[in-house]
Amino acid sequence: MILIAAGSNLPFCGVDSQQLVLHSFLAIDRFAPIVAQSPLYASPAWPDPADPPFVNAAARIQTDLAPAALLAGLHAVEAAFGRRRGEKNAPRTLDLDLIAYNDIRSEKPALPHPRFSARDFVLAPLSDIAPEWRPPGGGETAAEMLAGLQDRAAERLPQA
Repeated sequence: MILIAAGSNLPFCGVDSQQLVLHSFLAIDRFAPIVAQSPLYASPAWPDPADPPFVNAAARIQTDLAPAALLAGLHAVEAAFGRRRGEKNAPRTLDLDLIAYNDIRSEKPALPHPRFSARDFVLAPLSDIAPEWRPPGGGETAAEMLAGLQDRAAERLPQA
């Protein structure tokens, strides 16, 4: 199972974060077909909750691209939507993370994503599209990891 997490907390060219996330999935679908897409979630900015809140979602895709090539494609989508890499964890127009690529474990790119299991803004949307997914090597499912989190602030947004 190939899983991607998306987030945005800055507008780009007059397009708000909700639409940026949805449009980014349309862009990804052109080179890696999306087979499932979560609802949108709102979550406080991390690590500085004084920054604008995030809109988050997750998608499950199919592709024959190698993980590094897929990640390069995701970075190209980020750039097309105004992402500028600078200060770590700064507000951004779009953040696309490759969470998992089948059963691959690797350091470059880091798979599975090293911090996904502690982030409700990743686990909540993942649990909507892949509740029974387990990271390579086993362990808890996405739904079990989410249920085990102490601090949960991600809230599902109403669907339009």
